This record gives sequence, C-alpha cells and structure tokens, in this order.
Amino acid sequence: MCARMLVLVSAVLVCMTVDAQDHSPIACGGVYPHHLQGVCVNGDNIYWSFTTTLVKTDNTGKVLLQVPVANHHGDLCYANDRIYVAVNLGKFNDPNGNADSWVYVYNAETLKEVARHETQEVFHGAGGIGFREEHFFVVGGLPDAVDDNYVYEYDGAFKFIRKHVIKSGHTHLGIQTATFAHGSWWFGCYGDPKILLVTNAEFQMQGRYKFDCSLGIEALSEGRLLVASGRCEGGKHCTGHVQAMIPDAKRGLMPVETTRDNPQ
Repeated sequence: MCARMLVLVSAVLVCMTVDAQDHSPIACGGVYPHHLQGVCVNGDNIYWSFTTTLVKTDNTGKVLLQVPVANHHGDLCYANDRIYVAVNLGKFNDPNGNADSWVYVYNAETLKEVARHETQEVFHGAGGIGFREEHFFVVGGLPDAVDDNYVYEYDGAFKFIRKHVIKSGHTHLGIQTATFAHGSWWFGCYGDPKILLVTNAEFQMQGRYKFDCSLGIEALSEGRLLVASGRCEGGKHCTGHVQAMIPDAKRGLMPVETTRDNPQ
C-alpha cells in the first residue's frame, strides 16, 4: 500500500454523497476470478488488485475501469500519478528462490501500463509494496523455516538501496500488504490467525496483533487507516470491501465508531 495521506471530508473517503457519520464498508463493484490482493487510494478513486484484474472505482465502489493483468499481481500503491503493483511471475516462498519479482507501473487515470521494473532482490517473490519519502519498499513471500521478514528498499527509479530485516517471528507466507501511516509501518500477513505487524520507520517491531489486513491496508488522514476484506465463492467469484479503521493498543486496529464526531 502507498503511504499517501488523504484529506477526508466525510467518513471514509472524499465523498459528498456519504453521510458524515457513515463509516460502513464500501464494496467494490463486480465479481472477479481471483481474490483481492491489495488496495490503494487517490482522492476520489480506489484502486483494487484482484490478482489478474486491476480495478479502478470511485469512492462509492462504482467501477470506472478494469484491465486484465498478469498472474500474480499483488499489493499496490499510488505515487506521482502512477499505480505501482508488486508482481511475481515465478514461485513464492521457495527456499532456493526461483521467484521472478517485478513492479509493474500503470497510469492512474487510464490504467494503461507505462513501465516495468525488475526487483529480483525480492528473493521469495514480490507480493506487497509501500511508498515513503520518494522511495519504494517491497515485501513478499517467506519459507516456513524463516523467522524474520524482509523489506527491500528502492529509490524512485527502482535502484536497489538495501534489505531491511524485521524481527517479527515467522508469519505464514511472509508479508502480503504494506503501508506507511501515522509514523509507523503496517504489514498484513496470512496465517491462522492472520497477523498484523506494526514497526517504526526503521522497521523495529512495535506490535504484533491477531488482526486481518492481509487483503489490503492504506493510509488515511486523522489517524485512520483503510482496511480491505474479501471473499470468494467456490474458489472464484471474488469480491472486495474496504472500511475505515483506527489504531487500537490491544487489537491493533478497530472499526471507526459510527457515533464518532466528524473532525473539521
């Protein structure tokens, strides 16, 4: 997820038709053959990655554009009028590597592909991406026997800078989603239960929670984050939703209360 901070005029995203006290989930229109991998936002638009379909909606979930994309498109972020998606064309979670990691870039207005950047340093498969201070941070898969997670930092031209280590303990299949928000990194992970990792800007652990944001997490203003959820019927016919959350010391995140006053 990108760490772009948004100005909210209503509950979840900028939307003059949404009641100021309405923090209910927003459903992405349509049904897709593969499950949701991540979301990001820019102004009035939400972008959804459904593994093989990239979708742009307005802030009510109405589909504006959708394009077929290569399998496996993962988490995504917005920066500089572009959508950046973590892509793996090889194997995930292989101790010997055999991933084929990339970041694909799309025009945010048209969803036309404009560039591809190799990120082969992401040894176990690129699955998630975040953006902070003009640098990109790519996360991904993890073999069963590894207890640390890894974040791969690139500059704005995707020159590799360094590999960061998160002393998180093992998370199933690594990290799926990422965003920088409110001074911390937030990482969504699979597992039973699914796990939320929170670190500081230097990737030092601040918390590990039993909370599911493995299908998407994004920064919002006023201390909020946007968390995605989704489901598939019969292994396909997949849908997605997003909802505003706030940090919680015990649970990691919790839904914004519908009675909470709207900040001015």
